[in-house]
Amino acid sequence: MASRFSDLVRRAWQPLLIGAAAGALFIGFAPWRAATGATFLAPPSQLPAAAYDAPAGDVAVLSGGCFWGMQGVFQHVKGVRQVLAGYAGGKAGTANYELVSTGTTGHAESIKISFDPAQISYAEILRIYFSVATDPTQVGGQFPDEGTQYRGEIWYQNAAQKLIAERYIAQLNAAKRFHHPITTRVDAYSGFYPAEAYHQDYLVHNPGSPYIATYDMPKVEALKKYFPTEWRPAPVLALASR
Repeated sequence: MASRFSDLVRRAWQPLLIGAAAGALFIGFAPWRAATGATFLAPPSQLPAAAYDAPAGDVAVLSGGCFWGMQGVFQHVKGVRQVLAGYAGGKAGTANYELVSTGTTGHAESIKISFDPAQISYAEILRIYFSVATDPTQVGGQFPDEGTQYRGEIWYQNAAQKLIAERYIAQLNAAKRFHHPITTRVDAYSGFYPAEAYHQDYLVHNPGSPYIATYDMPKVEALKKYFPTEWRPAPVLALASR
């Protein structure tokens, strides 16, 4: 069983260990260039807007790898009111980091995005998600993290969200915007459980940690580069009192 401490240590040293094994440290956009086995990493890009858009509420719940980076990206998006890191897909009683890290709970590390539909739509949230926040072609995790707790998944909360997600995935696959089919799942929302306080705003407070600097800060920079009109320099914090 992985403990909270061991998993945090793994994340802290992982970029250095991978770099040593490869003969060089991955930096900049290297996570998007690397591949292990059958895992292929899509480079960040500005994908086309969804052909189908419609009112779909003001909350999005997404999974797509480590929630530190996912949260960090969407905290810089205009129109977003709050982004919480947490867990989705499992039961309330197993929604804690130590158990989720075992990969046996059904949970995925996730984020809950509250946003203003007058400023940004649900479809545009998904456009950013697929463009820079996650690689939707990976199976069994999200590089460099392996396990079902790092899977890509869209948790729809109403029929409109389901239709938008399914149509956008079909649009991107039909246009062959990725070299491999999108494997991100689209499933009914079954609950979201906020993660422990020390996970909230982790990227904001630890930008220099090896894991964040190697795997997550490039995603934030990609957001700034590819979505300049939606970029917000000052992140909206989950825990405003910190």
